[in-house]
Amino acid sequence: MIRASDHRSDNGKSTIQNRKLAGIVGFVIAFAMSAAVAHAQQPGKIYRIGFLFAGNQAAAVGRLQALREGLQDRGYEEGKNIVLETRYGDGKLDRVPALAVELVNLKVDVIVTGGPTDTRAAKEATSMLPIVMAQDSEPVGSGFVDSLARPGGNITGLSTLSPEVSGKQLELLKEVIRKLSRVSVLGNSTEPGNAETLRETQLAAGAFGAQLQYVDLHEPGNLVRALSEIKNGRTNAVVVFRNPVASAQRTRIIDFMAKNRLPAIYVAPEWVEDGGLLSYALDVRDNYRRAATYVDRILKGAKPGDLPVEQPTKFELVINLKTAKQIGLMIPPNVLARADKVIR
Repeated sequence: MIRASDHRSDNGKSTIQNRKLAGIVGFVIAFAMSAAVAHAQQPGKIYRIGFLFAGNQAAAVGRLQALREGLQDRGYEEGKNIVLETRYGDGKLDRVPALAVELVNLKVDVIVTGGPTDTRAAKEATSMLPIVMAQDSEPVGSGFVDSLARPGGNITGLSTLSPEVSGKQLELLKEVIRKLSRVSVLGNSTEPGNAETLRETQLAAGAFGAQLQYVDLHEPGNLVRALSEIKNGRTNAVVVFRNPVASAQRTRIIDFMAKNRLPAIYVAPEWVEDGGLLSYALDVRDNYRRAATYVDRILKGAKPGDLPVEQPTKFELVINLKTAKQIGLMIPPNVLARADKVIR
């Protein structure tokens, strides 16, 4: 016969055993989770991140800061768990391939590229190290990835939609300059994506009967000649394509436009902040922040070829009214109302 006291005693033992078992299971789960986190983050490991930029350091300041901020948001701090290895071509494109090889020889964990010229150089330097494009106008057409959805290989990152944007830039110039009949385009024939961007600009120009004068700037020594071509071309306005050579000569180009009272539209807000008239493009700094997400995922084990290439989500129109006044141009109210930023 089992007494009530015996029954309570058995229940007490069972409860204690269950609590012990629950504690052991909880400990095992917690240990497994902490081990997984430790494996993903690898405390004490310092990752080396290469940054390759064909332009000069001054042109990259805001972009590199945005990349740093994106990395900080994901727990990476310079000197603590990451080291940034930066390499700049200073607009001399023939230097970029050697800089890419330098980063490969340093055995960096990932290379972040600042444009198509950089991505091409990095691609030629390595087929093994992960490469993250911060801004590439035509990654599929340039042969960097198989497709946006399935990049394949060792390259992924962000596209800029530059060819499509160039048509919109010309439309904005037409709104600002009613009698726009002749437009100079300052491009770079060696820059991947340049041909596609020029084609879109030609289509936009044809829609309202404007003539295009294409001026090639593919090395710093060509700047004086290129600017002379623009001046002698009797142009109404200028479109400056994305170009690391032009970027490295930004101040001289902006000064030329002001001196000759030429309205010009650029590919990044830094140009307008430095005295240019207009810029319409993706928020390039936002792209660099988003590039940090790719870096983070790759450092945690993801393969670049499995990470889809993202397209821009944020575009901005920046207008410098001081420059408009300096060259004697009135910005129409409807254009001014659409600006994301106005410098007065």
